[in-house]
Amino acid sequence: MTTRILLTTTSYQDTPGPHHELLESQGFEIVRERGPLPESKMLELAGEFDAFLCGDDAITQAVIEKSLPRLKVISKYGIGLDKIDVAFATTQKLPVLNTPGVNHTTVAEHTFGLLLGITKKIQQNAVEVIDGKWQAGWKKPVGNEIMGKTMGIIGLGRIGKEVATRAKAFGMPVIAYDPYFDEAFAAEHDVKRCETMDEVLTSANVVSLHCFLDEKTHGMINTSKIEEMQDGVIVLNCARGELVETLPMKEALESGKVGGYGADVLDEEPPAENHPLIGAPNCVVTSHIASRTYESVERQALRATHNMINYLNGDDDFIQANKWS
Repeated sequence: MTTRILLTTTSYQDTPGPHHELLESQGFEIVRERGPLPESKMLELAGEFDAFLCGDDAITQAVIEKSLPRLKVISKYGIGLDKIDVAFATTQKLPVLNTPGVNHTTVAEHTFGLLLGITKKIQQNAVEVIDGKWQAGWKKPVGNEIMGKTMGIIGLGRIGKEVATRAKAFGMPVIAYDPYFDEAFAAEHDVKRCETMDEVLTSANVVSLHCFLDEKTHGMINTSKIEEMQDGVIVLNCARGELVETLPMKEALESGKVGGYGADVLDEEPPAENHPLIGAPNCVVTSHIASRTYESVERQALRATHNMINYLNGDDDFIQANKWS
């Protein structure tokens, strides 16, 4: 029986590169869908595939149950696994593979793109220029430098570290919180360790989120946490939209308590037409493209494809996120 692969990630499909040739070379039957797919669509498709090569599709317990026993492996194109019921997959001894270490550079660069876009009013002014509203003299918009401002990082993993090194290059003092804090990295790059997330929130001019989404981090930036922050703080989120509660952020932007929110992710993707953060003051939102560069897509796609192929072929060169005894 021919091995059937469900391929759902759109950036994998839409970006040229050697990952296409690698996948095609295996003789698999490849079914392509345009993800991220909701649970309802995944349930329609479940049960007919040997492997998922997926993005942020809803792979719930019900989807896994219907997919077994044929499904042999889930290969995530990316790092975050919050859309996959990894705990249930583990009880079924179903491997969940992912691709750490492939997109930290591009996400860090995008984080600074958002920061500079907000502080220098780049997006706002560029739109005004397109609309014929070129301002002269004293009417021109006035931005702020980031040099000397304190960068606070929550989550000092691969991406957080890349943000830290770039912040230092911009002349920003860096503080960070991570329950698994890398003391050697911090010493080398002069990053001050904070004992709690609250210490970051009260001390930073810029707060950048780089942590996984789970039950502990869901809604971690909320009304009470925003109140702790410095007035005019800039918040950056290139991790998961659900880390930030939407309505409190909108209200804080409108009041000026938060001076800017730069996000590559939202709690609802794609957002509804009346999503509270679309059009909110000093809010720059991009459509989950932080890791979507030609270079990063190629690295990520090759790793995800090699993970899947190697696992199916009995080669031990793959990265597995879940383990069992």
